[in-house]
Amino acid sequence: MDISDFLQNDAVITLRASSKKQLLQDLAKQAKVLTGLNDAKIFEVLLEREKLGSTGLGKGVAIPHGKLSGLSSLQGIFAKLDKPIDFDSVDNSPVDLVFLLLAPEQAGADHLTALARVSRYLRKQDNCEKLRNTDDQDGLYILLTQNEAQAA
Repeated sequence: MDISDFLQNDAVITLRASSKKQLLQDLAKQAKVLTGLNDAKIFEVLLEREKLGSTGLGKGVAIPHGKLSGLSSLQGIFAKLDKPIDFDSVDNSPVDLVFLLLAPEQAGADHLTALARVSRYLRKQDNCEKLRNTDDQDGLYILLTQNEAQAA
């Protein structure tokens, strides 16, 4: 599975948020545009997942995720934050790179495969540095989806 299987170019965005809650709300609103699902429900699913443990992986990266009824396929949104925010990450570092992953309730292994794929990509510090040093949407999308066969 490749990131391009669940991330479209128009789902790569830059966001300004002052808190984790605001970030998750803004991501839920963006996800509503992509999925047509209720943003309050999306936000609720994300909050419930965060209660289980922060999806802030450390080194400025977070991968909030959840399963939604009514969703027909995996959907991703990548957000580069204009300023890092506190996200209760495992290393207490502020977050500036966020990959939201939403999966259908029945996704099963596909959800885990997609999470693993995104995590592998964002765990590589050189990938994160390239993302941080790129400001345009197309450039970010290319970085996230290029050479996927080599990275898998």
